[in-house]
Amino acid sequence: MTRNETNDQAEAVRRPGGRSARVRADVLRATLEALAEHGPGGGLTLSEIARRAGVHATSIQRRWGTVQNLTLDALLTYSQEQLPVPDTGNLRDDMVVLARLITAYLDTPLGTALAQAMAAVDEDPALAGSRAQFWQARYDATRTIVDRAIARDELAAGTDHQLVLELLVAPLHFRALLIRQPVEEGRIERMVDALLHGLAG
Repeated sequence: MTRNETNDQAEAVRRPGGRSARVRADVLRATLEALAEHGPGGGLTLSEIARRAGVHATSIQRRWGTVQNLTLDALLTYSQEQLPVPDTGNLRDDMVVLARLITAYLDTPLGTALAQAMAAVDEDPALAGSRAQFWQARYDATRTIVDRAIARDELAAGTDHQLVLELLVAPLHFRALLIRQPVEEGRIERMVDALLHGLAG
């Protein structure tokens, strides 16, 4: 085995997933740092992100195309780590905790940026896939909550878990993004109670 081959193998061990995965992680991290520093309306550029990530701007442009696409990808990836599936032992508390997590996330600069980017970004096949993957992960999380509730006889078999998530998320996004009003704790509990009353009807 040559010295170059040995070095290549060592490099692969140091960088699991390969160079492409490392570059993507570095670029997404740099994007989040820039967003946190400047905000979603801070005039982010591919050149600045490339400088932060230590890569060429042309590499970023080839992969993501636009700052908007890159921003959405970074925020989607980050957000999947910020919204765990609650398991309190009962449906109402699970829904309240999930609503609190979503509300708290939307109240952060990155959460607001994600919601705005998902609504405003030009449709791009790659980003459409990321968006679909994000919402599928959210649907899967809600399915877990709903399935546990069905097993505890808190919900009827066949309850539509996608509808549950949509009815939970919609008013939170409405207040945070459209009318820009806070979502108080009491409102979260009333909203969840109304949702559960509807599901039981």
